[in-house]
Amino acid sequence: MSDDTPSYGFDTLQIHAGARPDPATGARQTPIYQSTAYVFRDADHAAALFNLQEVGYIYSRLTNPTVAVLQERIATLEGGVGAVCCSSGHAAQIMALFPLMQPGCNVVVSTRLYGGTVTQFSQTIKRFGWSAKFVDFDDLDAVKAAIDDDTRAVFGEAIANPGGYIMDVRAIADIADAAGIPLIIDNTTATPYLCRPIEHGATLVVHSTTKYMTGNGTVTGGCVVDSGKFDWMASDKFPSLSQPEPAYHGLKFAETFGPLAFTFHGIAVGLRDLGMTMNPQGAHYTLMGIETLSLRMERHVENAEKIANWLEADDRVDFVTYAGLESSPYYSRIKDVCPKGAGALFTFAVKGGYEACIKLVDSLEIFSHVANLGDTRSLIIHSASTTHRQLTPEQQEAAGAAPNVVRVSIGTEDAYDLIADLDQALAKATA
Repeated sequence: MSDDTPSYGFDTLQIHAGARPDPATGARQTPIYQSTAYVFRDADHAAALFNLQEVGYIYSRLTNPTVAVLQERIATLEGGVGAVCCSSGHAAQIMALFPLMQPGCNVVVSTRLYGGTVTQFSQTIKRFGWSAKFVDFDDLDAVKAAIDDDTRAVFGEAIANPGGYIMDVRAIADIADAAGIPLIIDNTTATPYLCRPIEHGATLVVHSTTKYMTGNGTVTGGCVVDSGKFDWMASDKFPSLSQPEPAYHGLKFAETFGPLAFTFHGIAVGLRDLGMTMNPQGAHYTLMGIETLSLRMERHVENAEKIANWLEADDRVDFVTYAGLESSPYYSRIKDVCPKGAGALFTFAVKGGYEACIKLVDSLEIFSHVANLGDTRSLIIHSASTTHRQLTPEQQEAAGAAPNVVRVSIGTEDAYDLIADLDQALAKATA
């Protein structure tokens, strides 16, 4: 691709961004560079790489040619200046926070988050001396009030898992900007095809590439995309980026790398020391998945709209949380935040409560009962007894994972086959 790559459309970029024919063989598909290390041209070349004076490949914990193509592709699709891929979505969240936080610092986060993220932020990050404040992001005054002198970031999901609620990214970005701190958006369930958070003011975007980006349930992975728009030198809140780095002879990342400061820090310090590396074969699978991202997302959304409308009209269902329904309080946000659709992840409540949900899950034939989402296959899970099991009842309710609710990730199968499968399972569950 040439320097005018951003002028290309999404469908072209998802196939070509970051990729070029292999210079050694002419191979058109990005090869899997299954190599641990890379030969230096000479001693001076090695020294320049280790001093961050030259960009290149040293060791695959840090950089790998296959992973590099994926990083460039995702950054381009999201409208960022750079990206760092890692081993999972959870790894991406820690990688995003790592350069920002110090012991005693906090992050303000939405109450509407994936259950594993709630656990990571409410429990695990305490071991780093960090803390999280959970706030309803629909209450803008509460978000403002939660930010204090020790807050270093605001974190939310563009389309929340499990409920499919759409976040007002611009409103939260304005609050973060006023406080001089970055906004981190998890864009896993939307993908850049449905939502581009950087255009709405996000500083960083994280993904579990395991989900829609790969789209076939084969590999785990994560990614952190840097907008390149945040001024890390504007205050003393982010010394990892604005102050001298002892491990690189006093180099200041923000001063040396400018808009790419966060990306370079993520590789040179984050991957170096945390080691959350994405393997090249996993990157290859994800690259192949992204080639059809727009086609898959269109079908995901089309199916989700049909099924959500059918469920909402069914007497055996108490409610459906899909934001694409006109009855949803989040319906009005679609045209601004997700103009190509509200995604394909949502929940619905089954009359009969917990036991009926369990019977429903056990009675389905096409839907797969798995702890995953974003697959071409339709998936279902009872969050309260699985992914959100570690949460308190209050946290489950806040996250949209109450005991009477199941989460569905609508795939790309025939929508009417999926409706028939839900129909027969609901009949057994509510008999």
